[in-house]
Amino acid sequence: MRTITIRRALDAEIEQFRVPRGQVFIIPNRCKDCQFCIDFCPADVLERSDDLNAKGYHYAVVAEGKEDACVNCRFCMLVCPEFAIFSDEVKEVVRASH
Repeated sequence: MRTITIRRALDAEIEQFRVPRGQVFIIPNRCKDCQFCIDFCPADVLERSDDLNAKGYHYAVVAEGKEDACVNCRFCMLVCPEFAIFSDEVKEVVRASH
């Protein structure tokens, strides 16, 4: 005899899951404009700067309006051949109610 598993919606339980947040840090003078971090960011947080670094390359920057969009997947760190980018998890501050 086969057991049937009934699936249920997560609507009531979704509050217990927290989407991680990250902050991206870029070291402009290490960047060589390969754009791997820009191309592979799943949240489209990064874009190419109009400015040039000391080596003459356009470097990656956090796109305007995307400051809080990073999910701290750290994929940018994995694909950067120059170690010019990293992210840290942003801890949410829980404030005590008065």
